[in-house]
Amino acid sequence: MPRVLIIEDEKKLLTGLQRGLEQQGYDASAAGTGEDGFYLATTRSFDAIILDLMLPRRDGLQVLRDLRARGFATPVLVLTARDTVDDKVQGLDAGADDYLVKPFAFAELLARLRALLRRNLPLRELVLKAADLEMDLLARRVNRDGNEIELSIREFELLEYLLRHVNATVTRDMIARDVWKEPGGVLTNVIDVYVKALRKKIERPELRQLLCTVRGVGYVLRDQ
Repeated sequence: MPRVLIIEDEKKLLTGLQRGLEQQGYDASAAGTGEDGFYLATTRSFDAIILDLMLPRRDGLQVLRDLRARGFATPVLVLTARDTVDDKVQGLDAGADDYLVKPFAFAELLARLRALLRRNLPLRELVLKAADLEMDLLARRVNRDGNEIELSIREFELLEYLLRHVNATVTRDMIARDVWKEPGGVLTNVIDVYVKALRKKIERPELRQLLCTVRGVGYVLRDQ
């Protein structure tokens, strides 16, 4: 299921796009300000971003420049009411992959989004790694030091999330929101149980510890 982030301050349009994309089989997340959008884009993994240019609390062009400056290669479809050549050039030069002028037909947005995802397919990571731990996303296999590890569906999703945030501390609230799709507070114990089970499967006494607890904060999967 492709993960798409929508950054748009028009609430009606934002809600409509999110619902429409979800009905089309996308995992759609929404942000109503540039700051919120930048935070989500840099703390979660997305296959594409739909970005409005006229945003409060950091405009869309600045969000785009900041993401590209950090090395983010996620394809970005820019939405804007500005339709002059200079405006389009400015957006493309900032790092946009495509440009859609408001108002637009939802069918056209879907077509452009599909094209971006197809274009980006060879660049997506199909194998995630941390030290000697490896996850093959296509085959849905995990191995460490050459030994295959059997995981449940939820354990696989949890490990994928940790691998996508390797060397970064993730909180229980982040895991609850992004893996379980639920509020964090009520899932604290459940998450701890799954992390404990995952740790038993991927750790070995003779190998360096990878999955560490950050006391009072959450967890981190270390690559070094």
